[in-house]
Amino acid sequence: MCRKLKQQRRHRHIRCHNPRGRDHRVPLRVAAARTPTLSELTIPTSPATPVGIVTGPDGNVWFTEAYGNKIGRVTTGGLFTEFSLPNEESMPTGLAVGPDGALWFTESIGNRIGRITTSGTITEYTIPTAASYPWGITAGPDGALWFTESDGNKIGRITTSGTFTEYALPTSTVYPMEITTGPDGALWFAQALGGGITRVTTSGVFTEYNSPTTGSMPIGITSGPDGNLWYTDGNGAVGKVTTSGVFTEYPLSNANAFPWGITVGPDDDLWFVEQVTGKVATVSTSGIITEYALPDAFSGPFHITTGPDDKIWFTEDYIDKLGILTL
Repeated sequence: MCRKLKQQRRHRHIRCHNPRGRDHRVPLRVAAARTPTLSELTIPTSPATPVGIVTGPDGNVWFTEAYGNKIGRVTTGGLFTEFSLPNEESMPTGLAVGPDGALWFTESIGNRIGRITTSGTITEYTIPTAASYPWGITAGPDGALWFTESDGNKIGRITTSGTFTEYALPTSTVYPMEITTGPDGALWFAQALGGGITRVTTSGVFTEYNSPTTGSMPIGITSGPDGNLWYTDGNGAVGKVTTSGVFTEYPLSNANAFPWGITVGPDDDLWFVEQVTGKVATVSTSGIITEYALPDAFSGPFHITTGPDDKIWFTEDYIDKLGILTL
């Protein structure tokens, strides 16, 4: 995202900013700060470069290790187990819980979709489109897994038995990133270079919605508790879009923050990370933002989820740690 995303495939370590106006954004409103407690767990493998993170069906937290080439599991008590992938340099990134009780993940360099059971058995499926650079993945409303092909410019679908279907995007080179199931029974994904959010039905019909803000760079996306889709904008904002395509964006205190992952917290606020400024932040459904600085401003927080313990868990990509916020 920003210059490095446009030039390189391995786009996680980004530190740049493209200034622009905010004519279509709601003025920043900041809430009275809570005082959540931060703890961190160091991943056994180094470099691990953790990216995706979810709560598993087994009550543990699962995460991907992009450079460690592993899938990690950690208990809420801090006990790690790591599972190595069969093929070297696969670069696992996105992660989701499947309808079959397994974890499903994208292999961005390996060009595969992987499945891992909670006991650690791994199965891999090669994507039909070569060098598609799969990234985000989510469980769809149809019992299949849906994923983005950032370089392939497609949205992919895989059944739990490994059958693929791919849908070419109506607009070229939009670089689809994260994907989620919406409240309307469709899939929604962020277009990092397309400047918008796109809806796709389970039969492959696309509707594109462009952000009114010039230079918008949607990256992360999740379905909010208010019936809207919430997303992070790499150009320093967090936003929401209704299922009919109406946008609202809220600017962050630092335009260089580069927010990425976003999730619904146990408090029904939206929680997200600011990768470049090293913060975890929350935004209420009415647009009130609170930001919490991490001890290491260069920790590179990446993805975020609500843990089985109702704490906020996130990956710290640059320092091989998992962060935990107790609210």
